Amino acid sequence: MIETLRKPSKAVEIAVVGKYIQLKDAYKSIYEALTHGGIANDARVTIRMVESEDVEQKGAEAALGGVAGVLVPGGFGYRGIEGKVAAIRYAREARVPYFGICLGMQCAVIEFARDVCNYAGANSTEFDPKTKHPVIDLMERQKHVSGLGGTMRLGSYPCELLPDTHAAAAYGAATIGERHRHRYEFNNAYREKMRRKGMVFSGVSPDGALVEIIELQDHPWFVAVQFHPEFQSKPDRPHPLFRDFVAHALAAARPTW
Repeated sequence: MIETLRKPSKAVEIAVVGKYIQLKDAYKSIYEALTHGGIANDARVTIRMVESEDVEQKGAEAALGGVAGVLVPGGFGYRGIEGKVAAIRYAREARVPYFGICLGMQCAVIEFARDVCNYAGANSTEFDPKTKHPVIDLMERQKHVSGLGGTMRLGSYPCELLPDTHAAAAYGAATIGERHRHRYEFNNAYREKMRRKGMVFSGVSPDGALVEIIELQDHPWFVAVQFHPEFQSKPDRPHPLFRDFVAHALAAARPTW
């Protein structure tokens, strides 16, 4: 007996704003995890692949208008960063569900610092070593590393979740473990000011020293993580953050079915 695959009953368009869009497999794990999230929601996910430099040139509205969700993935280097920051501002102000991963979390912190906290020129020291507001900075343990190679923060690390947050609701757990690959972190010198302005630190390392997940108050779904959840997603076991991101994008979308 041949099983007939049932067509999803819903559809949603999500933008992935990246620096390596022209490289076919650069974000393959992201695309697959979004598809898994669609499966969990009985939905077909259409991905609008957006070069972050196009956002810089055309503007966020022209590049992203009409999408039901925005995802900014990881990456390195300054090229295209301002386009990612502009895309995040669009998602925040237009109240479009947003999911940031690794660099996508760091760019969300930069955008919030500049446009909500009024820290002009706020940046990561990876992109501007002389910024007056280094809201993202090299991890303390990385400052004396000379040979790069495999010396980043690599592998799985535990994370404690704050109750009554999107992250806690997605995972249904108090402690999780996720995979990391980075050298830069949220600068804790800015944590209290950003908290007062509406940033929620929904996931931190067990000792409280490292911010792993941020959210925003008064936004339908704005979640950004320092780690790489896409690597733990499977068709029959979608990652909970991708599942919930797609669910909120569906809720925000105009019906297309």
